[in-house]
Amino acid sequence: MHRSTDDPTGGTVPAGSRAHPYADGPEPGRGPDPAHVDPAVLGALLRRHGWHRRGGAHGRYSRWVPPGPVTGGTSLLVPDSTAFPDGEELLAEALTALTRSADPSARDILVALTVPSDEIRWWRDVPEGASGAADWAGADQLRTAARQILLAGSLAVRGRAGYHGARHRRKARGALDGTLVGPASDGRGITAFVPVAEGRAVAVQLYAALHATREAVDYQRATGGTEAFDAAVAAGVSRELTEAVVALVRGAEGAGITLAWAPAAGTPEGCPAAPEPVEFSPGDLPALRLAGARYLRDEPAVPVRITGAVVRLRRSGPRGPGVVRLRVLAGAEVAHVRIELDEEAYRIAGHAHLVGLPLRVEGRLENRGGFRRLGGASQVTPVQVDEAERDRLMKALHENVDFFEEACAGDEE
Repeated sequence: MHRSTDDPTGGTVPAGSRAHPYADGPEPGRGPDPAHVDPAVLGALLRRHGWHRRGGAHGRYSRWVPPGPVTGGTSLLVPDSTAFPDGEELLAEALTALTRSADPSARDILVALTVPSDEIRWWRDVPEGASGAADWAGADQLRTAARQILLAGSLAVRGRAGYHGARHRRKARGALDGTLVGPASDGRGITAFVPVAEGRAVAVQLYAALHATREAVDYQRATGGTEAFDAAVAAGVSRELTEAVVALVRGAEGAGITLAWAPAAGTPEGCPAAPEPVEFSPGDLPALRLAGARYLRDEPAVPVRITGAVVRLRRSGPRGPGVVRLRVLAGAEVAHVRIELDEEAYRIAGHAHLVGLPLRVEGRLENRGGFRRLGGASQVTPVQVDEAERDRLMKALHENVDFFEEACAGDEE
């Protein structure tokens, strides 16, 4: 789903994602185009990442040094404006120095300058290992939880639900294709750079959902009631989000998430300029688990009318009812559904499969199995399509002939 800023060159890039110029770290002498960099944005990013302003000529330029004690290392002269005669030259030199800086924050700043991005940072408080760095399993747990939290935010953009299951996942993942991920040097933190152009809605939704989760957990711990989680669904809270937060906190002494808006794009409407971190502790886990179970139990079935191509048929004998799997073409935001059909409907599905026609069927999309099953199926009817569409469906059938070979054998997913 994401391209990591520390993946080796030649790594697998998800379809639709963009390779970033700093995906493998900045190269000496290489930097963003100074003509497209606002000195004020650069200054804001330096301040965000802990760089210190150490004087300069007032009204003309400022000097910035990396985080930590001043050791006489890299410093940047950043002009207050490129309107001065030497402003563009100073800015170019500052960007070049930043690409050569050994400070870990330099890469993050360069990423944010090249593609204006909202930054989402996760961290976990875990005991230090012998080397002072987090262990491999903990770092992998952090990365997995961060990915799940991002996906939960993207799902909420597409619709509010206590439990999304398989619904909207394809589009939700697609909205995150341009996201870049960079780890902290000690393995205890990870930062996602969500491009403003494609992903600001996800960042804003995640801000609302995380704070609503925190408030609902506080209410449950104070009163013992979980009803606050019902109202939190409107803010984007879901089982997917509560389970992801559980994964983030489990095994840690505490964990948290911080959001920072892209300086080049400004603050989203209705959000604070500097959002407070949202923190969770092991004491929050029982409330989060109760909420997840409540969401799973209470999310209702959805009446749908689905059109799909038959990709698998299975029944125990030559006659009687059977199970059909459809690749959904229209009517529901899931990729596939499983349907139990009576003998007559199963026969219709088999004929449609053989001649390459899709089926139209009505029923209830049930949360059991993640909204991948259709219950109460009725009105099973082949759908007539034009010749070009039929050829396309037949081609897909031949390319996936293994599905047809499993018509009378094999297990359903």
